[in-house]
Formats: sequence, C-alpha cells, structure tokens
Amino acid sequence: MQIDLFGKKRYKINLHMHTTISDGHVSPEEAAEIYRRAGYDAVVFSDHRLFGEERLVNGLRVLSGAEYNTPTKDCRDGVYHIVGFGMEKDPEIELGYSPQEIIDRIHGAGGVAILAHPAWSLNDPEQIMALRGVDATEIYNSVSGVHHSRRPDSSLIVDMLASRGRYYPLLATDDAHYYDTDHCRSWIMVEAEELSAKAVKDAVVNGRFYATQGPELHLLREGGEILVKTTPCEEIYFLSNLVWAPRVFERSGITEARYTPADGERYVRAVARDKNGNLAWSNILVL
Repeated sequence: MQIDLFGKKRYKINLHMHTTISDGHVSPEEAAEIYRRAGYDAVVFSDHRLFGEERLVNGLRVLSGAEYNTPTKDCRDGVYHIVGFGMEKDPEIELGYSPQEIIDRIHGAGGVAILAHPAWSLNDPEQIMALRGVDATEIYNSVSGVHHSRRPDSSLIVDMLASRGRYYPLLATDDAHYYDTDHCRSWIMVEAEELSAKAVKDAVVNGRFYATQGPELHLLREGGEILVKTTPCEEIYFLSNLVWAPRVFERSGITEARYTPADGERYVRAVARDKNGNLAWSNILVL
C-alpha cells in the first residue's frame, strides 16, 4: 500500500497474468514471489479458461479470475479475449461461447469483465460497441509488445471509442507469459480504503485508479480548467475528440499542467512520460 500525492491509499495491482497452470513460463508460487518482491499488493492469475479462486500465494493476495477467449483467429471474424476477475464462483465458460455469453457469465458469477488488449486483437470500435456490459479495457498490455507481438498500446482504439461516446476505465496490465521482459512492467494504482476483492472491483468499475509504468498521474477538473498533477516527468499531454487541439507540455521535472477545454471537446484524457520513458495514463474525463 502506498500514499498518493493527495494523501489517499493506493494499492499496486496487476489484473492480467499467466502461470504454468495454463501457458505461463513460471509456477504460481514463482509468479507470486516475483510480484510480491516488486511491491505489488495483489494480482490476478488469469490463466486461460481455468477459473482460480481467491487465495494467498507466498504472502501475495491473488484475486479470483481467468481469461476467456473466442476460438476465432482472424480479426475479420472478431478475436475477443475477456478477463474476468473477482468472481465468487466458477462462471463455467466453455470454448465456443460468444463474447457476449462470456461477459454475461462473468457478471453472473459476480465478476468484472475486462476486454483485453484490443489493439493486439485488432478489435475495431464497431465490434467492441456491439458488446454489452464491458466493465473496462486495457490501454496497455506489456506482453503484446515483446517477442512476436508488437501491438501493446490500444490508445487509438480507446480514443475512437471515446469519440463515439463509449468511455471505458483504462487499465495497464502485463499479461505476463515469458517472465523475461513482460513482467512487473505495467499496472494500476487503485484508490481504496482496504485491499479486498469487493473494493478492487468497485474501484475498477468506477475508474478510481490510474494506469502506469511508474509515474503517478491525476487528472482533475478545477473550475473551468483541466489539471494534471504528476510525480516529476518530462512530458504531459492531453488527448480528446478534437484532432486539431494538441496540448503538449514538455519540461524536465514537470509536475503540473493545465488548460481550458476548447469548444466541442467532449472528453479528455492525459498521458505522462518520465525521464526513463515510463508512461502513465489517466482515465477518461467526460466534459
């Protein structure tokens, strides 16, 4: 647990990773030790189509979860990977279920449904918007940027969705498989008074977290201005539905940036980059 710039409790959490229970390269005990030593408060072992109950592993809280996918491989047919976490029972999802059936069964088991790595999956906005009940999506997925994969960043898809009025909470996850360059890389900092499945689920669904690879980042509305506060960074920039409204602030050690929204802006989100190239992503602020 950490205290943020505003004195609030934050928990460091990775909601998407794999172990030898499915196709991960390390055991659950090894994975838990790696993440515990890196300062994580909780993780989800989202092994493929294999529901895992909440438990303690090597002193690390492991929330219940699994990753479920449709059997399609061609993006024209729709490739969907959906992580469920915080389920209170096995949702009993079989290979061949539609993405909507997967989401519905995760909810029926008391869980949160996350659309995983939409850029890696080449999900287009129309495919995503046809789904009901997606609770959050990944703006960054570490394993999707290593080895044979090179689509870790889903920012473009996120902005295309937001420009159409679909505002999802934005997660950064590892989806670790190899544990060489894809682990302990991207996470969320959850605002909660306690570390429990209920508190984490509530925070994720309601966007009470920021996604990061290191920097702390807060996006706020202050009067008629939009304000970002960060730990020291080299760059802060804002993104919205207006393509002609770039707002980039660059200065070594910058910790604050603000601007007045332009006419026609319907939403805004912020990204920060520190001196080591690590990024942080805010959730979407609807204007």
